[in-house]
Amino acid sequence: MSGNEKTAKILGYAGLIPFVVFSVGCWVALPLVSDASQILIAYAALILSFMGAVHWGVAMTYDEENRSKYFIASVIPVLAAWPALFAPETFAFIILIVGFILLIAYDWYVNKPQGLPDWYISMRNVLTVVVVICLNAALVSLHLN
Repeated sequence: MSGNEKTAKILGYAGLIPFVVFSVGCWVALPLVSDASQILIAYAALILSFMGAVHWGVAMTYDEENRSKYFIASVIPVLAAWPALFAPETFAFIILIVGFILLIAYDWYVNKPQGLPDWYISMRNVLTVVVVICLNAALVSLHLN
């Protein structure tokens, strides 16, 4: 494993900590936290936007002719995530869950054409599964707490 891959994986997996902490916080009171679900929604929206921006960076490496579709695809996650910040919590979680699922499907689709590193998609698979589980747990907590 290269140093860059190791750094990316450490940062990627560390980024799951708020998802886990605040999804648990939707079920049990956390010290100094008044609204874990709103914090989780905001964090998930930021991360979904960031993950879309990965494709903006990749698009900049292509020749002029092939860039447009990747630039367009890279901004769709933020356009989906932003309304989640203002939607009622149930709809916000649904928007974010669907957003993360669609983004990983897009990643699978463009993995080879964009020449993403071999380790990237396997890491994204794990990250997405954990994120979707956390968001679903928080969504369920809204209706069972």
